[in-house]
Amino acid sequence: MSGTLYGIGVGPGDPELMTLKAVRKIRECATVAVPGRNPEESTAFQIAVRACPEIKDKKLIGIHMPMTKDEEKLKENHEAGAFLLTEHLKKGMDIAFLTLGDPTVYSTYLYLHKIVRKQGFLAEIISGIPSFCAAAARMETGLAEKDQALHIIPAAYEVEEWLELSGTKVFMKAGKQLAKVKKKLSEKNLDGRMIENCGMRDEKLYGSINEIPQEAGYYSLIIVKEQEDVQ
Repeated sequence: MSGTLYGIGVGPGDPELMTLKAVRKIRECATVAVPGRNPEESTAFQIAVRACPEIKDKKLIGIHMPMTKDEEKLKENHEAGAFLLTEHLKKGMDIAFLTLGDPTVYSTYLYLHKIVRKQGFLAEIISGIPSFCAAAARMETGLAEKDQALHIIPAAYEVEEWLELSGTKVFMKAGKQLAKVKKKLSEKNLDGRMIENCGMRDEKLYGSINEIPQEAGYYSLIIVKEQEDVQ
């Protein structure tokens, strides 16, 4: 009988924000998969191991996920990763695939999930706390109130058109795009607050667009609210 693949969100960085279900399922699985060639160097692994130290003794699988927009390369790596996972599933192994935040929000796990399910294997998603929710809590601000809209935006792409939308705008993974995002915000006379490495040991908070540096780490997130809602 084949095993089951579990896509598990480990939250944004603080191991105490991992759900009880995530911790339980990781403990139940004999095999743990993480994005990256070296599993123990993965950020997701480093978060989870602080809540589940025993995963160091489990079978670890590294799934290479290159940072590229090349569709062909992405497809090749997704198929190769799914093949590696299904080879273990065929042996009856349940696999906990660790991913930052929530598996349904800009997660590479989803591509593997779809391929594995299409091939007839069982796969489930276990939700985790998204980074933008944790970031808003750290900033002590709301994301959406009354009839406000909430827009989650990948900062690696063009952002100008999104700034025209009403409501709260969250720019995800903004690190290398900070100069561009800051310039567009200034042009629109908008302000924003940023958190870098939310919930991690090297977390940094920036209270305004003027405080935000020109470049920061990959796990940087900017929250932009309408002027009357800025606290």
